[in-house]
Amino acid sequence: MTEYLCLTLLAPADESEAAFASRLTAFWSHLIRAQPTTYAAVYAEATHFGTTNGRVSRQYVVQANAADTMVESLTANGVEVLPLDPDDVYTKYEASGSEWFQIAH
Repeated sequence: MTEYLCLTLLAPADESEAAFASRLTAFWSHLIRAQPTTYAAVYAEATHFGTTNGRVSRQYVVQANAADTMVESLTANGVEVLPLDPDDVYTKYEASGSEWFQIAH
């Protein structure tokens, strides 16, 4: 069974949700073209932005074996990611409720 980790992406403290959404769209569009295999490891995206430590955040569920590569790509493109806990794994069924939408590949 494939294991998944939850990535929490953070906007800078002064960035609005709309600006963060725009930056994430640009990042994912770039990743699809530059690293399609890495992008294919993204299983689901939270349906709503959240707030983490007073900052706008967004969560994604990614295959555990691609999480480090994903974090490297995100940070190289100026997107902060909360530290991963490699022991906090999920199945794809845990990311299938109404608070998640699956990403078609």
